[in-house]
Amino acid sequence: MAFQSPKWHPIAMALSALNLIGAGFAVAMEEPFHAVIHVSLAVGFGLWARRLRPQGGAADMAELAEGLEALEGEVSRLRQELSEAQERLDFTERVLAQGREAGRVPRAGS
Repeated sequence: MAFQSPKWHPIAMALSALNLIGAGFAVAMEEPFHAVIHVSLAVGFGLWARRLRPQGGAADMAELAEGLEALEGEVSRLRQELSEAQERLDFTERVLAQGREAGRVPRAGS
């Protein structure tokens, strides 16, 4: 039986948690030897779960670095687009303000 299957990690975690609960009940029933057995099993299953925990390799780190670089490039591009949009908005506001001022000033020939 292969213990490197992804299904064994959650099973080991569940067994560890169940033994911790069992230890709590054994302590409540004032059975110290029974509680020690449950705590020992909980620690054993916890260590086993830690050993079976999926590990990220160098390929995962390289993929994360590439993704981060892509996100940084995208954020930079979005900042540039936002800056350009703000410049256009400022220009439009100035043009509209000049149009309003021109309409208020009476013309010299009128």
